[in-house]
Amino acid sequence: MKKIIYHIATTLDNFISHEDGSTEGFLYEGEHVNEYLENLKQYDTVLMGKATYEYGYQFGVQPGQPSPIYAHMKHYIFSKTLRFDTKPSEQVEVIDKNEVEFVKQLKEVSGRDIYLCGGGTFAGFLFENELIDELIIKLNPVIFGNGIRLFGKSKKVVDLSLVNSKEYKSGVLLLTYKLNYK
Repeated sequence: MKKIIYHIATTLDNFISHEDGSTEGFLYEGEHVNEYLENLKQYDTVLMGKATYEYGYQFGVQPGQPSPIYAHMKHYIFSKTLRFDTKPSEQVEVIDKNEVEFVKQLKEVSGRDIYLCGGGTFAGFLFENELIDELIIKLNPVIFGNGIRLFGKSKKVVDLSLVNSKEYKSGVLLLTYKLNYK
């Protein structure tokens, strides 16, 4: 069975972005970034919510097209309202119903592990349904004070097992955890 891996940058106070979705303050240079880009090659599928997909528009992503950074991956965007003016790329599919069943079936299909790009609300939904298997946190040495939380508004309690950790010269910590649902 394929794993869903939530591979995301966070602040020390557990935010993946500011309230407006911006990420100013995260460290976007250094060996941790190069390693992240290299690690993306291990995935052939990316899951994301509407806000995360649309966040890419400001970086040149065209509606209905794959994000250039994830161009080698099949994109599944989970949204009840996202629609495109033209037919989307074959690499982009909007999932607007039976989301839990869809993800469960996706995990059963042979292939590489699945990259969960975000965002917090969508990750919280998958977390609540115990569909995330592993967390890879790029813990940035910054505090936002408020913003979008790692798992949105989820209050679910889950024990984690530390699988790996790495410290970069920049102060970023890479933490890999297995989720131990009860």
